[in-house]
Amino acid sequence: MTTPFDDETTPRRPGLFARLRSSFFTGIVVIAPVGLTIWLLWTVMGWIDGVVLPLVPHTVRPEQYIGINLRGVGLIIFLLFTIVVGWIAKGIIGRSLIGFAESLVDRMPVVRSIYSGIKQISETVFAQTERSFDTACLIQYPRRGIWAIGFVSTTAKGEVAARAEIGGNLLSIFVPTTPNPTSGFLLFFPEEDVIPLDMTVEEAAKLVISAGLVYPNAKDPTKPAELVSD
Repeated sequence: MTTPFDDETTPRRPGLFARLRSSFFTGIVVIAPVGLTIWLLWTVMGWIDGVVLPLVPHTVRPEQYIGINLRGVGLIIFLLFTIVVGWIAKGIIGRSLIGFAESLVDRMPVVRSIYSGIKQISETVFAQTERSFDTACLIQYPRRGIWAIGFVSTTAKGEVAARAEIGGNLLSIFVPTTPNPTSGFLLFFPEEDVIPLDMTVEEAAKLVISAGLVYPNAKDPTKPAELVSD
């Protein structure tokens, strides 16, 4: 029951259950990324230890001297071994050995296909880290009037650029999927149809992963991204 003195426009304060629920979801948002990151790193270290440590002699394992099985020792050994292999591979002898080994692999039909595929993936992911996306953009895809976020890869070259019947440059655009931005589509657009965005690649990736819920803060770029709410 209300009286003439009651202000019906004053919003009611949320109840105890609503406040507890809001605090719970806020806690989930804070705990989930930290917990999942720690769990993933712990699991990866355990997996690498399980693969590397059986190859290490018992006499040189740290637990023989300190009595504790330290997780991460296998990861450290793997990193040191990888650095040494990379250092050797950069030298003349290392390149000669790699060339000789690859010549042997090329004579094995099934092994050749597997090795070449894994090598191409490794070179793309690890050896060419300097060729990363540097610009987020807007494109009209899958048809005009529908907009999608993409990442500018490179300017198209070779046969793709030569056979495309356009007057200007042709850009390679990677269009990620939601919520997994590591998969997507490689599309080629005329440069005039690509609209560069001021947001960084990281901010655009957050927008894609969150399915449009997290937008970069346009008022103050130093602040974190905004969570869109109704």
